[in-house]
Amino acid sequence: MDFKIGDIVARKSYGSDILFKVADIKNEGGKRVAILKGICYRLEADAPESDLMIQPESYVREYNARVNMSVDEKVRNITASTFKKQKKKFFRTTSKEGDKNFSRPGRVLHIDGDNDYLGTCLASYKKFGIDAVGVYVKEKEQPLKIYDLLIDYKPDILVLTGHDGVIKSEKGYEDLNNYRNSKYFIDSVKAARRFDSDLDSLVIFAGACQSMYNKLIEAGANYASSPYRVLIHALDPVMVCERIAFTSINQIVKPREVIQKTITGTKGIGGIETRGKYRDGFPQEPSNL
Repeated sequence: MDFKIGDIVARKSYGSDILFKVADIKNEGGKRVAILKGICYRLEADAPESDLMIQPESYVREYNARVNMSVDEKVRNITASTFKKQKKKFFRTTSKEGDKNFSRPGRVLHIDGDNDYLGTCLASYKKFGIDAVGVYVKEKEQPLKIYDLLIDYKPDILVLTGHDGVIKSEKGYEDLNNYRNSKYFIDSVKAARRFDSDLDSLVIFAGACQSMYNKLIEAGANYASSPYRVLIHALDPVMVCERIAFTSINQIVKPREVIQKTITGTKGIGGIETRGKYRDGFPQEPSNL
């Protein structure tokens, strides 16, 4: 069977455990090889057409529902918690005249190598009440564009993500060349740190599935994936941002507290102590000007 770009497939050699979208098809040695991107996980892989099976729409819906069941619950809990905190602050009177505080969570610039995931993440930022700008940039182009994007948007929090994966090889996990896109994320972090070297001034999340975590942290990321080289969910970067964005600038967030909010947990996400980016303002502009 000839596959086409956009088909949802599974790999027979892996027991059809993960569903992918066919992102590209290449000819290698006279055989067609599909470039694959996970539909729920930020994983990139490739496979010969002979190893692929197209998945029926009914199973794709079932798969999405199963993977996202716990995700939806986390999103609902975070949304409810955020709304409760914001409502309390909004109605808090701080003067005899009845003036109220207003809030300003940290602003996010989200750079993503997957346009579909970018849309999903932006919708979640909106649910959480976070001011976020999203830009679709292929992973290999991110190091070339990140500096100018930082000048344009001047965010509090930067997300550098997309797809990644470890290539099957004898080189193992210690060779950067054995990762599909980790080198681009690392170079992007380095470029961002040339723009702002202060770990509390510009908070950075970087990486995707199986990314080279230790090198991303060394390059200057506050949070990164993936300590155990496991898959991470598309919304894991958003969960990290929510915690940082709504923690006061007067508080240091412990990595354990942030990671507990993520979908993947400690095997997929790690980081360092980081100051929050939330600020209270006063007074709130009256609505009857």
